[in-house]
Order: sequence, then C-alpha cells, then structure tokens
Amino acid sequence: MYCMEAATATRSCLWPDSERGSASNPPTSRWYVPRPLGESGTQAGGRRRQGPAIATGLVLVMAAIGLAACGGGHRQDATEPSGTYTVQVPVAEFPRHQLLAHSVDLRLAIENVGTNTVPNLAVTVHTGKIKAGVIATGSGQGSFNIRLNDPSLAEPNRPVWILEKSYPKLLAPGQEESAIHKSPNAGAAAAQTDTFQFGPLPPGRTKDIIWRVTPVMAGDYTIHYHVAAGLEGNAKAVARGGGPVSGQLHATIASKPPETCVKGGRVVTKCGP
Repeated sequence: MYCMEAATATRSCLWPDSERGSASNPPTSRWYVPRPLGESGTQAGGRRRQGPAIATGLVLVMAAIGLAACGGGHRQDATEPSGTYTVQVPVAEFPRHQLLAHSVDLRLAIENVGTNTVPNLAVTVHTGKIKAGVIATGSGQGSFNIRLNDPSLAEPNRPVWILEKSYPKLLAPGQEESAIHKSPNAGAAAAQTDTFQFGPLPPGRTKDIIWRVTPVMAGDYTIHYHVAAGLEGNAKAVARGGGPVSGQLHATIASKPPETCVKGGRVVTKCGP
C-alpha cells in the first residue's frame, strides 16, 4: 500500500494491484484509522509508546503506597516481650438469674501471682461458644452479642446485653461495688475483637474489673472469658499449673419477674404446696 499525506489532515492511499481486490470483494487483511487532526506521525507513535510507560508507573506508585500502608514491613508485635506470666482469677461473678432491662455487673478480679510484671493485661469476653464475629468498633459491644444461625437475616448478630457507657471500670481496694459508677473508664477496647486491655500488672497486684450490662434478650446464655498478658501473642498468661486462664459464667434472663411469696419469714420463688 502506498500513501501520500496532503497539507490537510487526510491521507490518500493506493492499494497494490495484488491487494486491491474488487468492488464486491474489498481487501480485508489491511485497514487504516486516520490520525486525529493536527497530530503528526511522530506524535502518534510517541503517544502509543507512552501507554505502557504510564501503566508501569501507576503500578509502581500503587506498590509504594501499599508498602507505606503496611508500615514498610514493620511487625506490630516487635515491642511486646516474649514469655509466660502466672495469673489467677480469685473472683468471677455474674448473676445467675437476671431480668430484662435490669442492669447487672460482670466482675473479674485478676491477680498476678508470678514474679514478673504482666506487660499488658488483656481480657477477651464473648457470649456463646463462638464469637459473634462483630467487627471491632472500640465500643466493646461485640462481647455481649450472639450470632443467630439464620441465613435469612441480613445481620445475624444480636445483642443479649448492652454494655453501659464508660465501662469496664476498676474497683479500687476497699471501694464498695455500689460506688463503682464514680470511677473512670479503665479498660480500652483493643483492635482485637471482643478484647479489653488494662495495661501492666505488677507482681502481687490485682485488677478488679467490672462490666455493667443491661439484658435485652431473654434466654439462657454463657459468658466466656480468656485472660492474656499481651495483645500480640508473645506474652502469654498461664495458670499455676501452666494451662490457659479462662472460664465461663451462666445466666438466665427472664422476661418477667418470677412469682414470689413469703415462707418462714423469707421471700422465696417456690410458692407451691
């Protein structure tokens, strides 16, 4: 094919006799798309070569952003000491019988019975055998949710208890539990789901922790708790025998108060003959 370019932005092209074809059978093996007005052949070729270069540059920029977002490969657990720390839970309390809309306290006292300071006391609390899977929001509410096994629900997580604002709190030595509401918030909800962190715990010291919750769903439930010495898994809390520090507490939430009566000068719930 031979082409001649005029002063205007059009080309006049002639096909060789061997490739010209006929009116009824035009050549299909070659085609031509005119350049935009005002663009020379050199400009068009440069523009075509710029495409892959721009794409490669974008890939490199995105890779750099990804590395920056990941901290340049810095491990988040690099500053957490490794080791085991012996602790015990001398107090684990939660009312066995509860009523809807009547607030109750979950209380865990955790004592460091070892010889080294626990780097960052952390307590994971969840309702039921498995965690509800609620994304951590910093509120701690996911600890008291359950996950309903119903595929028709758009949101299968449901609260059993609502964690009161500014809880958990630490009960000071000698402080009455009824005055706990005057204490400041003591446990920060960690990025780990259903986990609260309470900072270092020196040897021989105890942190007496209270979560105040309000029941909002009737039924029988089990609260599970797990104690850790850090958030990243390097510092591990163990019982005196070397096992994990964990437990469970059962509660029944009733939708209405049970029938009561007085027998022998005492208020009882079994009022039958």
